[in-house]
Amino acid sequence: MISRFLLASAALTAAIIPAMAADPIKIGVPVGLSGANSVVAPSVVQSAELAVEEINAKGGVLGRPLALEVADDGSGAAGAQKAFDALVFQKKVNVLISMETSAARNAGLPIVARGKTPFIYTSFYEGKSCSPYLYVNAWVPEQQVPPIVDYFNKEKKAKNYFLIGSDYAFGRGMLSFTRSYVEKTGGKIVGEEYLPMDGSDWTPIISKLKGSGADAIITSTAGGAPNVTLTKQLRAAGVSLPYGNLAVDEGTAKSMGADAADIYISASYVTGIDSPANKTFLAAMSKKFGADLKTPNDLSVPEYEAVYAYKAAVEKAGGTDAQKVLAALSEVSVDGPRGSIRMNKQRHAPLTMYLGQVQADGGVKVIQSFPNVDPGAQCPPKS
Repeated sequence: MISRFLLASAALTAAIIPAMAADPIKIGVPVGLSGANSVVAPSVVQSAELAVEEINAKGGVLGRPLALEVADDGSGAAGAQKAFDALVFQKKVNVLISMETSAARNAGLPIVARGKTPFIYTSFYEGKSCSPYLYVNAWVPEQQVPPIVDYFNKEKKAKNYFLIGSDYAFGRGMLSFTRSYVEKTGGKIVGEEYLPMDGSDWTPIISKLKGSGADAIITSTAGGAPNVTLTKQLRAAGVSLPYGNLAVDEGTAKSMGADAADIYISASYVTGIDSPANKTFLAAMSKKFGADLKTPNDLSVPEYEAVYAYKAAVEKAGGTDAQKVLAALSEVSVDGPRGSIRMNKQRHAPLTMYLGQVQADGGVKVIQSFPNVDPGAQCPPKS
């Protein structure tokens, strides 16, 4: 699968460049084509490919074509160091745009700083990752957690919560915020358990859950494979408590089949958003990829929008100079499938959030929406 996506991106580049005389603007996409993120990474690459194709079809950016350079980061720190290094110092990309695990992001940031390369991070994450080179157009806990907890408190009368996560920055960071918010709203945490990121046997944790007296579960695992294994094992064990998942995307939910039914999610994107921009995007994705289309989701759509955000920043900056582009990124907005997105809140973005319930076919039924939710204090200016 990895080679297929790398070859496809190379073919896309080769087909585009001869049509334009100018040197291409290179977009690096380090992403987990192997490891925990391999379930969702193909959809991210597809979103990037569509954005590049659309932009190049209209003349590129300042007369220059965009070209993708995709590198597998293995969904972890060691692979990310290799992928970032290759993209920044060998491929000499102008920008990095991608979703990754927090472990991969944290490993790559020193390389980004050394290469002075803009990096638009398109993955929801645990928050407060700050770098002069980093912008984020996806959600943080302050935007994502309250809709689920508030709903469980009010509609499910939940008081006792059991938290389950992958043992790394995202899992622990998300559940730390969740613990605080649950306790702030009058609830109690009756258990908090973690499994290594590559772990797959949740049986001991599920046993603790069943004996805890919990009346709701909230999980925060590495996106992709851990979501699948945990959910399947919860269902096999007969656990039917209200289940909020802070890491599952719509595409992964579809891959779970009936096991995903009734999971509650809070997302900035679901395919059911009823807007002209989203309908146009979904139609374009379907036309381009046909039967090979991976379900667009809350990890892939920000990738599509970020390519357009970079285009707008380069045009505002008058070129690809990194410092000028970085200054422009907080000043430009993109009207995309999720609405109007601008990364102007301490390098993060206010987002409309959707509380949804996964259906038996993996689709998401929207229960409530929350317009323009502020990301809160993420990267305050240093005094």
